[in-house]
Amino acid sequence: MGRTHRVVPPHLRKAVELRDEACVFAGCGAPKYWCDVHHLIHWIFGGETSLENSALLCERHHTKVHHGFRVQRGPDGRWRTFRPDDTEIVIGRPLLV
Repeated sequence: MGRTHRVVPPHLRKAVELRDEACVFAGCGAPKYWCDVHHLIHWIFGGETSLENSALLCERHHTKVHHGFRVQRGPDGRWRTFRPDDTEIVIGRPLLV
Protein backbone atom coordinates (compact mmCIF):
# COMPACT_ATOMS: atom_id res chain seq x y z
CA MET A 1 0.00 0.00 0.00
CA GLY A 2 2.98 2.27 0.55
CA ARG A 3 2.10 5.87 1.35
CA THR A 4 -1.24 5.89 -0.51
CA HIS A 5 -3.24 4.55 2.48
CA ARG A 6 -2.74 5.01 6.21
CA VAL A 7 -5.45 2.55 7.24
CA VAL A 8 -4.42 -1.10 6.94
CA PRO A 9 -6.61 -2.94 4.40
CA PRO A 10 -8.03 -6.39 5.28
CA HIS A 11 -5.57 -8.37 3.14
CA LEU A 12 -2.57 -6.72 4.83
CA ARG A 13 -4.05 -7.23 8.29
CA LYS A 14 -4.45 -10.94 7.47
CA ALA A 15 -0.78 -11.14 6.41
CA VAL A 16 0.34 -9.43 9.65
CA GLU A 17 -1.85 -11.80 11.69
CA LEU A 18 -0.38 -14.84 9.93
CA ARG A 19 3.16 -13.62 10.61
CA ASP A 20 2.78 -12.32 14.19
CA GLU A 21 -0.11 -14.48 15.51
CA ALA A 22 -0.47 -12.33 18.69
CA CYS A 23 0.71 -9.09 20.32
CA VAL A 24 4.48 -8.85 19.74
CA PHE A 25 5.23 -6.74 22.86
CA ALA A 26 7.55 -8.70 25.18
CA GLY A 27 5.69 -10.99 27.51
CA CYS A 28 2.19 -10.26 26.18
CA GLY A 29 0.82 -12.66 23.58
CA ALA A 30 -2.72 -11.20 23.53
CA PRO A 31 -4.63 -12.91 20.70
CA LYS A 32 -4.69 -11.34 17.24
CA TYR A 33 -8.38 -10.41 17.51
CA TRP A 34 -7.50 -8.11 20.46
CA CYS A 35 -4.76 -6.38 18.46
CA ASP A 36 -4.31 -3.38 16.20
CA VAL A 37 -1.83 -3.22 13.36
CA HIS A 38 0.82 -0.67 14.34
CA HIS A 39 3.11 1.21 11.92
CA LEU A 40 6.69 0.66 13.19
CA ILE A 41 7.73 3.90 11.52
CA HIS A 42 4.69 6.07 12.12
CA TRP A 43 2.79 6.97 8.99
CA ILE A 44 2.92 10.68 9.84
CA PHE A 45 6.76 10.44 9.80
CA GLY A 46 6.91 8.80 6.38
CA GLY A 47 6.31 5.17 7.32
CA GLU A 48 4.62 2.99 4.74
CA THR A 49 1.56 0.84 5.16
CA SER A 50 3.31 -2.46 4.45
CA LEU A 51 3.97 -5.85 6.01
CA GLU A 52 7.58 -4.89 6.78
CA ASN A 53 6.46 -1.76 8.63
CA SER A 54 3.67 -3.41 10.64
CA ALA A 55 3.30 -5.21 13.97
CA LEU A 56 0.37 -6.59 15.95
CA LEU A 57 -0.05 -4.84 19.29
CA CYS A 58 -2.88 -5.12 21.82
CA GLU A 59 -4.52 -1.85 22.83
CA ARG A 60 -2.48 -1.54 26.04
CA HIS A 61 0.87 -2.01 24.31
CA HIS A 62 -0.11 0.03 21.26
CA THR A 63 -0.67 2.93 23.66
CA LYS A 64 2.70 2.29 25.36
CA VAL A 65 4.48 2.35 21.99
CA HIS A 66 2.92 5.72 21.23
CA HIS A 67 4.28 6.95 24.58
CA GLY A 68 7.94 6.04 24.27
CA PHE A 69 8.25 2.25 24.18
CA ARG A 70 9.43 0.64 20.93
CA VAL A 71 9.16 -2.72 19.21
CA GLN A 72 11.40 -3.78 16.36
CA ARG A 73 11.87 -6.92 14.32
CA GLY A 74 15.41 -8.14 13.87
CA PRO A 75 16.89 -9.72 10.73
CA ASP A 76 16.26 -13.12 12.35
CA GLY A 77 12.52 -12.32 12.56
CA ARG A 78 12.55 -12.08 16.36
CA TRP A 79 10.63 -9.19 17.95
CA ARG A 80 12.41 -7.07 20.56
CA THR A 81 10.85 -4.52 22.92
CA PHE A 82 12.59 -1.44 24.32
CA ARG A 83 11.70 0.98 27.13
CA PRO A 84 11.81 4.75 26.58
CA ASP A 85 15.40 4.78 27.94
CA ASP A 86 16.37 2.28 25.17
CA THR A 87 16.93 -0.65 27.53
CA GLU A 88 15.52 -3.89 26.20
CA ILE A 89 12.73 -5.74 27.98
CA VAL A 90 13.87 -9.34 28.19
CA ILE A 91 11.45 -12.03 29.28
CA GLY A 92 13.05 -15.27 30.37
CA ARG A 93 11.77 -18.68 29.38
CA PRO A 94 9.39 -20.35 31.85
CA LEU A 95 11.03 -22.84 34.19
CA LEU A 96 10.15 -26.47 33.59
CA VAL A 97 8.61 -28.13 36.60
